Amino acid sequence: MKQRRDSLRTRRQAERWMRKFERHRELHRQIQAAAPDILGSRNFNSTKGYIQHGDMTVNQHCLNVAKLSIAISDKLHIRCQREEMIRGALLHDYFLYDWHIGDAKKPHNLHGFYHPGIALKNASQDYDLTPRERDIIEKHMWPLTLTKIPRCREAWIVTTADKWCSLLETVHVIHGHGKVEGVEPDRVTEAHRTLKPRQSKKYVEIDNVTKK
Repeated sequence: MKQRRDSLRTRRQAERWMRKFERHRELHRQIQAAAPDILGSRNFNSTKGYIQHGDMTVNQHCLNVAKLSIAISDKLHIRCQREEMIRGALLHDYFLYDWHIGDAKKPHNLHGFYHPGIALKNASQDYDLTPRERDIIEKHMWPLTLTKIPRCREAWIVTTADKWCSLLETVHVIHGHGKVEGVEPDRVTEAHRTLKPRQSKKYVEIDNVTKK
C-alpha cells in the first residue's frame, strides 16, 4: 500500500513538473514570437553583464517580467495588446549600465527615479516604439515616480509584474546565474540597421486606448 502511494505521489509530481515545463516553453515561445529582434540584439544581450537584484541580471529580470506579465493577463483574463506588452516589458530596464557601479559624474544614487527616462531614450533610438510601449517603459516605476502614472492596461500589468519580480529576486526566492563577463552594449548595431520599422501597423494613441 505504501509503495502504491509513493508511486502515485511520484507520478503526480512528474505531471506537475511536466505542466510547469510546458507552460514555461509556451511563455518563451510567445516572447520569441513577439520580439525576435530585441532578443537577438547585441544591446539587449549586453544586459546579461549587469546585475539587477541579488544575483539576477537585468536581462533575466526583464524576461521574468515579460513572462509574469503574460501570466497575469491570462490569469485575470485582461484583454491587452500582448505583443506591445511583451516588448515593453523586455525594454523597461533598457538603461544599459551597471547601476551598482557609479563614479563622481554618475553615482547612480537616484537610479530608481531617472532610469525609466534613460531606458526610454535608449529604446527609442533602437526601436520604433508604439505609444503603449513608451508608456510601459516610462511609467513602470510608479508610484516611486509619482507624476508618471501608467495610462494603459499593458503598462499597469508590467508595473505590477516588475514589482513582484523585483521583490522575489531581492529576497532570493528566485535565483539568477550571475552576470556574464565580456558583453558590452553597442549603441548602433547592424541588426538594428536592417530591421524593418513597424510603420505598416496603425497604433492608437494612449488617450484613445484607455477609453475602450
